[in-house]
Order: sequence, then structure tokens, then C-alpha cells
Amino acid sequence: MRRFSAEYLEHTRRGMWTDGRETLADLDLPGRRRVLDAGCGTGELTRVLDAETDPDATVIGVDADPELLRVAREETGLPYVVGDATRLPVPDGAVDLVACQALLINLPDPTAAVREFARVSSGLVAAIEPDNADVTVTSTVDAEEGLEREAREAYLKGVDTDVALGDRVREAFAAAGLDDIRTRRYVHEKRIAAPYAEPALTAAARKASGSGLADHREELIAATSETGYDDLRQRWREMGRSVVAAIEEGEYERVERVPFDVTVGRVA
Repeated sequence: MRRFSAEYLEHTRRGMWTDGRETLADLDLPGRRRVLDAGCGTGELTRVLDAETDPDATVIGVDADPELLRVAREETGLPYVVGDATRLPVPDGAVDLVACQALLINLPDPTAAVREFARVSSGLVAAIEPDNADVTVTSTVDAEEGLEREAREAYLKGVDTDVALGDRVREAFAAAGLDDIRTRRYVHEKRIAAPYAEPALTAAARKASGSGLADHREELIAATSETGYDDLRQRWREMGRSVVAAIEEGEYERVERVPFDVTVGRVA
């Protein structure tokens, strides 16, 4: 299983579910009584599940990383448990919904995880997974769109799990024996425009330093080479300096759209 820092999760999931919660309709959250968020990380989805279920419902987050759970606990009083999403520390049929967000794309065997979810759920299983091959970026800095596309294509080639799983989660659900499988698409839009909030300034600084690209150094080198990565990072930093300059002039705008497929299945 691939691991991520709390800072990385905060950066990539910022603003998730400020809108678009209608795409969670098939989870039947008002009717759930016992909900488990598998691979919950810092608890972004856990908090959404808690907000959308009945006040008397129990919502629990499970993650293998104690540091991420420490951050999650600081954000809310919800219960969080240390545990592997592929070997959940709960009995058979203990909950009536197991959900995850951007978890299956980081596992070598998504179907095995879905089977584990079906073991502990007496009702529904849900997975909210991105299609990273279908991400789009528009920017007022000309070089940014092309470099984002180049880096994304190299990352998809170099990563060792299926990070473009998207609506093909249906195949893992079917292979795990789930019934009544349904999918809805939610597009997470991240927009930057003046006046610039602190996260936008931080993101621009990370571009200019190349640290954002360095988060995926291993995957990018696997897809290209050390020299290819160094060349990309140099061009990325030049682009980042252009972004910083455009922000200083109040002229920078950027829109990133990340499609997430919300797949729900019923335990047979």
C-alpha cells in the first residue's frame, strides 16, 4: 500500500465535498446506522459521512498510519482505529456500510480489499475513486497546462498501481460478488483566482521550488530517467516562477478538474 503525508492529503483533498454531495445518494447515508471509513487518512470523508448520517449513527475511521489518525482526531471527536484496510479489525457484518475514498487506486489488489469490505458489511460497500488519466488543467500561465499533462502522463506510466481506476471499480465490485452496482461521477474542481488565499500561495511556492514535483520523484524517474526527471523539474520550476510572478501581478488563474467515480454495491 502506498503511503502519504498529512500535508499531501490536505493539499490534494482540499475542498472535497463542499458541493456535489448528491453524488453520494446511492450510499443511503440517512438510512445507515453503523459506518466504517476504510483507509480514512486524516478523516476528510469520515467527517462527510458523519455529517450526512443520522445523529444516532456510529461512524468510525480506520487507517494503518497512526500519524494520519492523530491529525484526524485533532479535527473531530469521531472514533478512529488503527488497522489495515485489507484486514479490517472488526467482525463479519459488523457495519452496514463500508466506504473508502482514493484508497483502491493505491492498492496492488483492489478486488481483495473490496472482498474484505463485503466481509464486514451487512449492507453496502462504496468506493470513491479518481480517474487520474482524465484530469484537466487550464491556466493563464501558458507553460503550466502542457507541463501538468506531461508530468501526469509520466506519473501514470511510472506508478505501480492503477491510479486511473475510476469507474472500472465496478469490475472489482462484481468480482467480489457485490450486487446492484451503481456509479455516479463527481468532478472535484479546484479553482485559483485573485484574491489569493494562503493555500494558493503555498502551491505556487512549491511549484517554483520544484518540491511539488518531487513528491512523485520515484514514479517519474521510473517512467523516464534521472536525466528526464531533472529536465522536467527544471522546466517545472521555471513555470512555477512564472506562476509566482503572475500572482504578484494579480493575473493568475488556474482550474483543475479531477473526476471521481462513486461506486456503490450491495452485499449479496
